[in-house]
Amino acid sequence: MRNDVTIALIAGGKSSRMGTDKSFVELAGTPLIEHLMVRVDGLANTILITNRPDDYVHLGLPMFSDVIPEKGSLGGIYSAIHHSQSEWTLALACDMPFVSAELLRYMVGLRDESLDVIVPRVDKYPQGLHALYRRTCLEPIRARIDADRLKVIGFYGDVRVRYLDEAEYEKFDSAKQSFFNVNTPQDLEEARQQYES
Repeated sequence: MRNDVTIALIAGGKSSRMGTDKSFVELAGTPLIEHLMVRVDGLANTILITNRPDDYVHLGLPMFSDVIPEKGSLGGIYSAIHHSQSEWTLALACDMPFVSAELLRYMVGLRDESLDVIVPRVDKYPQGLHALYRRTCLEPIRARIDADRLKVIGFYGDVRVRYLDEAEYEKFDSAKQSFFNVNTPQDLEEARQQYES
């Protein structure tokens, strides 16, 4: 990846369905966020968006807090783009242990001045926390935040979006594991079964 891309790991959620911080829930003895770090290692400069930096200092990543607190995942994406030193920011949720480096490289290769967002879809639903955002997204996201309209993909109608559907990305991830989120103890058990298979 060229230096006009920064990877931002978003670790600002409340983990209410898990009952404990998802970032540090272990899969095969390793915290989820560290699985993600291994998979993106070497792709681009990586930053961490968190409001609890003391909990993450051991990871050795540059850390930034939310620009506008309590605005959910959309606020995390906004903060990632805001703090990024790059034209493009690849936003990834901290609880996705199976992302594909090959798919991420492919997405980065699609960057174009005619686009603002590059995002895969699963069953026609955009995966907003596995997406590339251009700096041009800041203003439309801020307008949504100011209106307290916090759906992650809600601003997509205001920008130029390049979608990737299954037929395009299946060569990198035919099982769609990249988009598997570990939100609940049941998800964690499923992740363990996937990891061991």
